[in-house]
Amino acid sequence: MASTSDIRNGLCIKFNHDIYKIVEFLHVKPGKGPAFVRTKLRSLTTGRVLDNTFSAGHKIDVIRVETHNYQFLYAEGDEFHFMNTESFEQISLNKNILDAPGLLKEGTSVMVQVNTETDLPLSVDMPSSVILEVTYAEPGVKGNTATNATKNATVETGASVNVPLFINEGDKIKIDTASGSYMERVKE
Repeated sequence: MASTSDIRNGLCIKFNHDIYKIVEFLHVKPGKGPAFVRTKLRSLTTGRVLDNTFSAGHKIDVIRVETHNYQFLYAEGDEFHFMNTESFEQISLNKNILDAPGLLKEGTSVMVQVNTETDLPLSVDMPSSVILEVTYAEPGVKGNTATNATKNATVETGASVNVPLFINEGDKIKIDTASGSYMERVKE
């Protein structure tokens, strides 16, 4: 058993007869009353996000996890297939376990957290950013840059991303996997 002082991003806990991963947390010490921890939890079985507040010192049931390096192979419907880079063992995971399935390109390395008690995969941690090629983008209108104007672009994985007007088809862009937003254009 751990307490609320051990809460950190990415920690997997057992809560309300389900397994949750802590997405965000904030320790709050109000001037009046006891301290508490505000958390945002994501269910690893359903993908549902839940806000919860734990009082200071509350005991939480931490699940022991191991992290393994996997490589994304291919997607087949809602199933995504990965290969362990050390043992070459292949696993298949449902789409709802992934944070940003639309940004996964074949060959991308990800970290998979596995429950040590049951040997079941719990979550997939994507790299902080990915570089993808733009396959379709509307042409930008010259002189329409007085504001931070954006347009929709489709990348090679099929995901849609808002990009600045100067991005064209064939450009490679860096995308933040946490928010799914454009970061910068990559020159090669």
